[in-house]
Order: sequence, then structure tokens, then C-alpha cells
Amino acid sequence: MDLSIKEFKEAVIKTIDNNGNVLIPSFALERTQEILWLLKQMYENNELPNCKVFLDSPLAIKATKIYEKFPIHLNDIVSKNSENESIFTFPWLNLTQKKFESMEINNIPSRAIIIAGSGMCSGGRILHHLKQRLWNKNNTIIFVGFQAFGTLGRQIIDGLDFVKIYGENIIVKAKICTINGFSAHGDRDDLLEWMRSFERLSKVFLVHGEEEKMEYFKQDIHEKFGINAHIMKRKESVYI
Repeated sequence: MDLSIKEFKEAVIKTIDNNGNVLIPSFALERTQEILWLLKQMYENNELPNCKVFLDSPLAIKATKIYEKFPIHLNDIVSKNSENESIFTFPWLNLTQKKFESMEINNIPSRAIIIAGSGMCSGGRILHHLKQRLWNKNNTIIFVGFQAFGTLGRQIIDGLDFVKIYGENIIVKAKICTINGFSAHGDRDDLLEWMRSFERLSKVFLVHGEEEKMEYFKQDIHEKFGINAHIMKRKESVYI
């Protein structure tokens, strides 16, 4: 995680210092709050260059308010720092709830950090921001989550020269940065450790993930536990 944070900071600082904009497609729950927390720490430590930060997602704004309302359920570092101040808010942060507020971000030519959904660029306000800024070589798109095959986010990180947004071909000239350490999901080792905690485990069904990765995970399960895991097919039924 420390390496991911270092990589994130470097990408943000370099882009803003170059008078570019940072776009962060993010999921509304947990991922967005991690990014806001990190940006606030950068601000308080004088690491964040002068810029404007926009949380441009009505759902993420509502979710963030819930996180702030119940800090006791967050980790010790966050809850301790929340005793006398807001967890995520800092002077440069703007919450753009309304549609017209989101559209006004287009009037800011540089030095903006825009966090918007959806996390895989499959819809939401991030599409408008990508259309406005993906073609500019001074900008950076930071992906902080997994991009499923077939999504716009996956097309961008796979290096396509052009992507289609709202029926228009947009050239990809912005810098693309993929940082996987912010994932809120357990990885292979986490899942295997969780399975090891069961006193009795006889059946395992794999229902979520890319087929190739699930095949590898199926082999891991067999090697660790001697169980033949089953990869579910779409609309397949299981009777227990």
C-alpha cells in the first residue's frame, strides 16, 4: 500500500505542477473515501500543489457524509483524527451535487483534480470529464480500481489510441496511471486465508471475476484444500 500511495502522490504532484488536470474514476463506496483521505493528508502536509479538488458524484457525496457520521467504525488512524475535525473535508475540496455544478468544472482549464463515477467508466459523470480532457497530453487519468474486460476503463488502460464516448471518437493522449493498491476487495491470499478459517469446507463456487483468473484461483483452491471448485456460468443454477 505504501508503494501505491507514493505512486499516487507522484502522479498527482507531477500533473498539477505541469498545469494539467487529474481525473480519477472511482467507486462511490470506500475507494472514494480513501482517495479523499489521502488528498487531505497531502494538503495538510503541504505536499499537494495549489489546485481545486472536485468530488463530482452525488452518490459518493452522500456516502462520504455517512462515513463522517460514524467514524468509530473506521480504522484507528482515521477515527482518532476525526475527534476534532472533518475526516475528509479540506479548503480546496468542492462537492458538486447538482448537474450544473458538474458542468461548470469544464470551465476550469487546469490544476483540477476530479473524482467521479463510475469506477470503470461505464457510465456516470466521469464520461463527460473524459470527453473534455482525455485528449490533452498534460492531463493524467489515475485508475485506482480493477477495470473489467469490455468497459471503457479497460479499453483506456489497454492502450487504445481512440475510444468512443457518447458516439464520438476521442483520441487518448492523457497519461494513464494504474494503481491497484487501493482495491477494497480481498486478493487471492486474503481469500485463501479466509477459507482456511472454516472448520468444514466441501464446496466452493466461483461467481465473480475474469475466467482466466478464476481458473488460476480454482487450481490454488485444489492445491491448498483438495477441493474441486466450480466456476459458475451465467444463469447457472445451484441446488443445495
